[in-house]
Amino acid sequence: MENETLLKEVESKAKNWLSDSYDAETQAEVKRMLENEDKTELIEAFYKDLEFGTGGLRGIMGVGTNRMNIYTVGAATQGLSNYLKKEFADLDEIKVVIGHDCRNNSRKFAEISADIFSANGIKVYLFDDLRPTPEVSYAIRKLGCQSGIILTASHNPKEYNGYKAYWNDGAQMISPHDKNVIAEVNKIRSAKDIEFKGNKELIEIIGEKIDAAYIDQIKTISLAPESIERHKDMKIVYTPIHGTGVRLIPRALEAFSFTNIIHVPEQDVVSGDFPTVVSPNPEEPAAMDMAIKKAIETDAEIVLASDPDADRMGLAVKNNEGEFILINGNQIAVLFIYYLITQWKAKGKLDGNEYVVKTIVTTELIAKIAKKNDIEYYDCYTGFKWIAAIMRENEGKKTYIGGGEESYGFLPEDFVRDKDAVSSAALMAEIAAWAKDNGKTLFDLLQEIYIEYGYSKEKGISVVKKGKSGAEEIEAMMTNFRNHPITEIAGSKVSMIKDYATLTGTDLLLNEKITLNMPTTSNVLQYFTEDGTKVSIRPSGTEPKIKFYVEVSGELKDKASLPETERKAEEKIEALKASLGI
Repeated sequence: MENETLLKEVESKAKNWLSDSYDAETQAEVKRMLENEDKTELIEAFYKDLEFGTGGLRGIMGVGTNRMNIYTVGAATQGLSNYLKKEFADLDEIKVVIGHDCRNNSRKFAEISADIFSANGIKVYLFDDLRPTPEVSYAIRKLGCQSGIILTASHNPKEYNGYKAYWNDGAQMISPHDKNVIAEVNKIRSAKDIEFKGNKELIEIIGEKIDAAYIDQIKTISLAPESIERHKDMKIVYTPIHGTGVRLIPRALEAFSFTNIIHVPEQDVVSGDFPTVVSPNPEEPAAMDMAIKKAIETDAEIVLASDPDADRMGLAVKNNEGEFILINGNQIAVLFIYYLITQWKAKGKLDGNEYVVKTIVTTELIAKIAKKNDIEYYDCYTGFKWIAAIMRENEGKKTYIGGGEESYGFLPEDFVRDKDAVSSAALMAEIAAWAKDNGKTLFDLLQEIYIEYGYSKEKGISVVKKGKSGAEEIEAMMTNFRNHPITEIAGSKVSMIKDYATLTGTDLLLNEKITLNMPTTSNVLQYFTEDGTKVSIRPSGTEPKIKFYVEVSGELKDKASLPETERKAEEKIEALKASLGI
């Protein structure tokens, strides 16, 4: 009976898409699904509306209310237009930037969005071709716009596309604007509510001038040009994994004066089908295979990669045995923070008013580096919009050095307000040149950081629970953790519990409650133990899984002790997993 009711609802929604408000191609596809005896495809396409959330839209491309198509993208753009016209009613002209990545239909969705904004009287700056996400953030600030969007699904599989919306500071929206835009988008009930007929006079194509200005700005973050000059021919392999980084990351490296950039030709091919990888994600070893093979073949020193929209950077370096290994997002952030603070200090740029930012699930090693160097640091929620929010609060009052998160995102400058693989790749190459100038590799540098500040090993563990019952199980797990607080993890006593859903912390050693200073609540639990272990637990906002972020600490006496230190850390992580039942 429940299935019959659902099918009737789905068929009713689908039939609304057979009206003249929808194009002939869409109507034909809906008709085909309605006539198909197997209703699985129809149900998947229409059983719910693709939700415009706080990060925008993301979904599989196709016809239907639960798919990325010109009508769901159109509703998002119309809703955003309506909100901008309310919020900036006092301005003579409202302006937006539109960018897109390499994905199938991204250009089409970008052009349709440009038509809708312009039909609503909003001035549009539309990039002439694919561009990195951070450049869109930069352009919003550079051109004095009130908002901007980029069509991208980051590192999702090829079937997906997405839509990210930004505010006038170049950052993704937070409260109240995110919720207000969602409310406006939800008011768009059908294609009739969308203004598709654009005003070409309000659409301006942009490209090279913004590229040049962006690259010029990136050049200003260089801190060791003399090291680059001595090692400018250092061999650097770079892969864009078929994405937008192909346009600007080699150019940024050249702007820093690097002359020996080795490409992976098969992956320079711009394609939304990502033909050489299963997943275009630089976190995954398989996505880095071709670049590492090229590095071995050419005896390169480092491997750099970017995801399809070039906001996240991957890195591979040679270990003590000369073999290429992947460096994880926590380690990348640690290298950046250490280098930036060291160089700012050496160049007399510190006046006591600087700060760094990390997310709460990112390694505590960053906090240790900041504290030891008397640099203020902030913890914020997962997602770069929260790092950008701290930058906005401190603008004109404090000086931003850098900020990052464990998921391979870092921002080493303040003229962009999202993670930036373009500037990060250029600066990481500089760090490699600076290390080489001092007779070290990047791996040597990482080990020296561990020796000075303490060893840290991190691991992300995801427990997948699919469907409605899975979601209920995840909720029950979080409730159980809260109702039965963990007091010991892998043989070490829990010293502090932080519950971001209630913004309270419990110091178990002093038996005291503390208030967590965060802008809003979040369904995250954290446990800190006496031996320096940190466990963060949160349900995923986009996937049917509960995530455990594990960090264990230790001591590294010297480089020769690294294998033993790593073995002990792995053992501790396995004991911790057993202790938590994951």
